[in-house]
Amino acid sequence: MKTIQNYFPSLTNKQLSQFEALFDLYTEWNAKINVISRKDIQNLYVHHVLHSLAIAKFVSFSPQSRILDVGTGGGFPGIPLAIFFPELEFVMIDSIGKKIKVVNEVAQAISLTNVEAIHRRIQDEKRKYDFVVSRAVMSMIELEKLVRKNIAPTQKNALSNGLICLKGGDLTDELKPFKNIVESFPLTDYFSEPFFETKKLVYLPIN
Repeated sequence: MKTIQNYFPSLTNKQLSQFEALFDLYTEWNAKINVISRKDIQNLYVHHVLHSLAIAKFVSFSPQSRILDVGTGGGFPGIPLAIFFPELEFVMIDSIGKKIKVVNEVAQAISLTNVEAIHRRIQDEKRKYDFVVSRAVMSMIELEKLVRKNIAPTQKNALSNGLICLKGGDLTDELKPFKNIVESFPLTDYFSEPFFETKKLVYLPIN
């Protein structure tokens, strides 16, 4: 938690209490339904919460923006972002129902009212959003094809509507089809922990 506060010193008391509650909640739920590697649960705040909040370092969304978290798993990046941006609407989908159960239980436990978590494949989600976010779900090429239909035509933010992904490793081939429009940022621009040395944020505007 100290790491979160160091990077985000202006969090409200409510936000701090919500973030603080995540460790016990995920430890409890992870013992029943494996949504985070068991050996990684001790690293929840850096590897999962702070990693998700890299998106908040990249963009400050306008109020009432609608965000779709594709392949949310246990709620990342959606849950940390929903805590950070209480005035936004987050829809979080995953094709595995038991993972969505964890998301709903965690959201309810911390009184997170701006989250809707649904057991659904992205192919079956028809609604429009300002941004789609994801964390290492699939290749950008595949994901862009699937979510293009979900990007709203009207822009509310300074940043053009599109796809924001948290990725790792060598993305050269994956980003080649979008080379003139895609932007990629090393997360070491935002965070100093060694975990982020190979991590990147990728932004792809979709018109």
